[in-house]
Amino acid sequence: MNKLKGFTLIELIVVIAIIGVLAAILVPSMLGYVQKAKIEGANSSASALHRAISAYIHDLDFDDEFVSDGLHTVSDGTYTEESDVDTRDFIDDMSEYFSDIDTVDAAFNVYCGECNAVAIKSKKYYGTYPLLFTGNNWKNYSDSVSSSTDALNRVISEKNIETSE
Repeated sequence: MNKLKGFTLIELIVVIAIIGVLAAILVPSMLGYVQKAKIEGANSSASALHRAISAYIHDLDFDDEFVSDGLHTVSDGTYTEESDVDTRDFIDDMSEYFSDIDTVDAAFNVYCGECNAVAIKSKKYYGTYPLLFTGNNWKNYSDSVSSSTDALNRVISEKNIETSE
């Protein structure tokens, strides 16, 4: 008589239980890695935007034009600055340096003709230059930051960055 080979019901239940315990342990730690990666991605975008704005300001200097000192924001293709001096069409000009400038939600500070701080929102996470938000400290800031301007002001105050005020 041929005996069928296979797993018993008890063996299958034990294997499923072991897989369930491993998943319960691994899933929360993996979610932390995803959050850290998104925050690092936002920080990388802020750094890239800082380099682009710095290059833009540097090129404007050769044309004897300027970006005024103070707080500037870019949101969904709209550019605003604290002063009412608008010397150029910032969004069109910046697209040469940062192709996604018309889709970002960002704020940056200019002091003495140099961009010294940038904050950018990437989905629900904020990235900054200089670096302030990390995966390890994000929970300390997440409740108090509700816009890229809030994030920029937080960087300015905590990193002692000079402003035109």
